[in-house]
Amino acid sequence: MASTSPIVAVVGTGLIGRAWAITFARSGLTVRLWDPNPDASTAAKGFVREVAEDLAASDLLGGRFVDEVLASLVPCAELSDALDGVLWVQECGPEVLAVKRETFSRLDALAPKDAILASSSSALLPSAMFEGLAGARRCVVAHPINPPYLVPAVELVPGPQTSAEVMERGAIFLGDVGQVPLVMDKEIDGFIMNRLQGALLDEAFRLVAGGYASAADVDRGIADGLALRWSFIGPFETIDLNAPGGVADYVARYGAMYAGLGASMRERVEWAGPVVDAVVASRRESLAEAELGNRQVWRDRRLMALRAHKRQVDADLGR
Repeated sequence: MASTSPIVAVVGTGLIGRAWAITFARSGLTVRLWDPNPDASTAAKGFVREVAEDLAASDLLGGRFVDEVLASLVPCAELSDALDGVLWVQECGPEVLAVKRETFSRLDALAPKDAILASSSSALLPSAMFEGLAGARRCVVAHPINPPYLVPAVELVPGPQTSAEVMERGAIFLGDVGQVPLVMDKEIDGFIMNRLQGALLDEAFRLVAGGYASAADVDRGIADGLALRWSFIGPFETIDLNAPGGVADYVARYGAMYAGLGASMRERVEWAGPVVDAVVASRRESLAEAELGNRQVWRDRRLMALRAHKRQVDADLGR
């Protein structure tokens, strides 16, 4: 299959695969699509068109037209055709270890030997997925924060056998397609994002379960409080800027306070216990279940506006 631009393959064209396809296509790559369901890759184009039109309205298509992005997507009936001549493979199949292992065995056998094989897995460890694979050195997890065409951070996680050269090439590739690689030195359950999100959710549930605050006020505290800073700086930079002498000064001033808080945060609240009823009631008071889909569209359009704003401010003020 001849192509005038670099080629990547997306293997599995569900929600995450389609999101990756948009991300790659708007950066000028040819994107081969393959899914075990022969109709899925072709159906993905309808989803891509709808999203791409919204992205174009916010000038988030990398200067390309919607039809150009769609023309970059090439559904393939055979996996071998999808992998022919690719430089990167993004696997987006079910989060089932046996399925991942079988898929990567096929990818390793069929893809060019210098192609990087990346999994979108959010929970499975590279050591488990790639164990015993002949090409384990070129296999990584590249876990997106969904959707990657709006949220650029991607966790790049090595397995025990992943080579340093592949990690370096992977980080460069992700940067070149407009993403922000979070390069991990070694694997851990939950990677970076789910561990941080899990810690925050644990405390959110604990506050509601203990009767300290409503779910609505916890949400507003993030959206109208911490997240305003976190939308452009992280927790370490936050504390570096919140004390006259930087991080060390902040720790000296507030470390003992946080140690005291930590003692009250050690007992985990069961999310599926009675507290979930209070959280569900709060959410349904604000948003009917039937409106979840419409609110997701609203969320993504807000993200588009924020991404466009951040890009402009980065250009004007620097990152």
